[in-house]
Amino acid sequence: MEGMREYFQRDALACHLGIELVDVSPGTAVARMTVGKHHCNSYGLVHGAAIFALADVAFQAAANAYGTLAVALNVSITFVRPGGKGVLTARAGEVSAGKTTANYDITVANEEGKTVALFRGLVYRKGDPLPFAAPNTAPADASG
Repeated sequence: MEGMREYFQRDALACHLGIELVDVSPGTAVARMTVGKHHCNSYGLVHGAAIFALADVAFQAAANAYGTLAVALNVSITFVRPGGKGVLTARAGEVSAGKTTANYDITVANEEGKTVALFRGLVYRKGDPLPFAAPNTAPADASG
């Protein structure tokens, strides 16, 4: 995981926003962000873009943790409640995976465990190896 963590720390936007990759393994990831003033919109609420970025970091980590490049084809987000203060956590999980595409569900929750946003993403697996990749870590063709 350390090689993956180092690779994902090169994400300049995630670093700028203070997003930390807590856990990552092929198909799953957890990221968190401590909410600060720079994450808030003019109403004083966590900006939707900051919540989206947190979910997107978990999404990209889970999808790319197989060691081959996966790029987003489509994403959507539903905001359930304001982000609030404290720490937000995004948990990504692979829902289905084929030879070239995979679907992920990401839930963003507040410190009380209440859902803040639901994010769904579809990736295209390009197959280009990533620097941290070990041989034969490509995802299995689960659904064709």
